Amino acid sequence: MKKSKRRVRPCAELAPIVANKLRPPIGVVLGSPGEVAELVHVLPDGDITCFQMDRFQADRLSESLRLRGQSAKVETRADLWDLANFQTLIYPVAHGGERALKLDMIEHAFHALRDHGALIVLSPYDRDDFFPPVLKKVFGKVHAPMEGDNAVFWCQRDGDRPRRRHEITYHVRVDETKSCHFVSRPGVFGYGFCDDGARALTEAMELEPGQRVLDLGCGVGVIGVLAAQRIGPEGLVTFADSNCRAIALAEINAKANGVARFEAIASHTLTDWPNATFDAVLANPPYYARGSIIHHFIERGHALLRPGGVLCLVTKQVDVTWPMIQERFAEPELFESRGYVIFRARKEG
Repeated sequence: MKKSKRRVRPCAELAPIVANKLRPPIGVVLGSPGEVAELVHVLPDGDITCFQMDRFQADRLSESLRLRGQSAKVETRADLWDLANFQTLIYPVAHGGERALKLDMIEHAFHALRDHGALIVLSPYDRDDFFPPVLKKVFGKVHAPMEGDNAVFWCQRDGDRPRRRHEITYHVRVDETKSCHFVSRPGVFGYGFCDDGARALTEAMELEPGQRVLDLGCGVGVIGVLAAQRIGPEGLVTFADSNCRAIALAEINAKANGVARFEAIASHTLTDWPNATFDAVLANPPYYARGSIIHHFIERGHALLRPGGVLCLVTKQVDVTWPMIQERFAEPELFESRGYVIFRARKEG
């Protein structure tokens, strides 16, 4: 994808270029909360639905829309095509962004549109070599209604085609004789690989049969599934993540790997369970996590642990994490493994 030094125009400035293509019901595919709220502001009045995969982003978007007095709906789902029946879909593409997720959203958009419905792609690049061939492959034809810089594309759905998922399955060794397999999809942490941080955490965690375990920020569920191998059929694993697609995958992977007792809940507030619920909380915050996210994981992890329960958290941001851990746990232990630091801390009580 070629990048220009020219100013990147906001999607709200690009939308009027295809104003004659905007027919309700309209859907907006992903995008940052602020950007989507600005985009909705310039769209024609009518039935508008904003699709998000992450509950945290969805709540931020809902608040942005509320403050602007806009009535667009926000739907949080694992898959865009679950919201089929749009006449127009607008995809405000993130600068940079995950290539596989872009491919996946194009595929989903085709099946979320009515026949003869239009997908409009608003690219952050004034010259974009990625989308034209990809859109042509899925939709057959692609139009660029601008001269000189192809920052906007639109396609029309004609007919039907088989649904195609972009996913990768990989295996993670449990011991010398056993491994677990995991399905991963774009837009979720752990797409196509087992994170070294997750592996380091599972090597440091200490679990007993029959325990109740929370896999916090579970992604595709690797940590929780491996924890289930230790706590056995009498134990319970709870998978929690703000990303609805992650929760759907964690449930798929838990079933496929024979986890006897589990629940999978999409949550970013982490208030879905009573305090003192779990014997162990296993946390792998996103590598880009701001201090506020790590702090939230530690605060809620401490509250959700029963007295004597253990928080096991992996990070590369030791200087940020260490004082936060000490606020809640008296004598945390530190381990280094695979380029990460694992904090293991017991709740007093």
